[in-house]
Amino acid sequence: HCHDWHAALVPVLLRTGYRPTRVLREAHSILTIHNIGYQGVFAGTLAPELGLVARTNSTPTSAAMAADLNFLRDGIVAADALTTVSPSHAAEILTPEYGKGLDPLLRQRRNRLVGILNGVDYSAWDPATDARLPAHYDARQLAGKTSCRETLLARADLHPRMPVPLLGMVTRLAEQKGIELVVEALPALLRQREVQIVILGQGEDRYVAQPRQLAAAFPDLFRYFDLQDESLARLIFAGSDAFLVPSIYEPCGLTQMYALRYGTVPIVRETGGLKDTVRHFDTGSRTGTGSVFKNANGTELAWAIGEALAWYRQPELWTRLQQNGMAEDFSWRHQAPYYEALYSRLTGNRA
Repeated sequence: HCHDWHAALVPVLLRTGYRPTRVLREAHSILTIHNIGYQGVFAGTLAPELGLVARTNSTPTSAAMAADLNFLRDGIVAADALTTVSPSHAAEILTPEYGKGLDPLLRQRRNRLVGILNGVDYSAWDPATDARLPAHYDARQLAGKTSCRETLLARADLHPRMPVPLLGMVTRLAEQKGIELVVEALPALLRQREVQIVILGQGEDRYVAQPRQLAAAFPDLFRYFDLQDESLARLIFAGSDAFLVPSIYEPCGLTQMYALRYGTVPIVRETGGLKDTVRHFDTGSRTGTGSVFKNANGTELAWAIGEALAWYRQPELWTRLQQNGMAEDFSWRHQAPYYEALYSRLTGNRA
């Protein structure tokens, strides 16, 4: 899996102008932990049938003694190096809160673990060139974003004349993504008619039911699309004023990076890659790129949305915030050298 993922990265790097300084030919095993919540756990009694040596934690044992097979656990034991997709998440998974039961093993191997932030291919994700948008724009000329907003409101069948911010969310509907926080925070804002919102995503039935109910209760303010549709996702990135990423945990997250480039202010929880890519806006210094809250509850998410509402009511301030986000650069040309350095350390080569 990791070999395929890194191989797929090469053409992206070449398109962005990055060139490696040397070719590495020695074989070493690197395990990239994209999401530690998904571990590949099966009954240990299957080990003989699969021709595997079952393990309990990191010690080989008989199949009868093994409580389970855990492919991620055994990968962590066997790998020469471990990576995950943001520096903050690399620290988080060493703790019981985020380690999903593997934190003791990861602490044993912490000298093998490094967090390298994911990157964005801006040749594919740029509102100045995105062929799926009804209008193009950049940080100097934002008029096209207004056209995208109008198109999104029409697509969502929402009231086009309301002078309130339009929130967007593109997500899997799963516990990890914080949809319950959204459902807790939004009703009061919707009753006061302070926001409109569009959510796109599919997932578990219990989480699908909640936004569907809100959409039925507030038809002129809330639209939920139970779809997977990349063109619509891009329109939400471009047409929304602010973008919700209230994850319970987030190894890295790409949607907040896309939102930043599309001039859509991210509202995020301070965890994992969200912490590493979004800084809370300071109205005094006019620095920062979004609204950041700390604890995973609806009250704090509502506070973070309220912060964005206050900035939105000051057009000059809001434009500065948008431009701050659009100036961020999370391209692979910045992240790839960290992988190259890791490969060099493993092979004993020094660029």
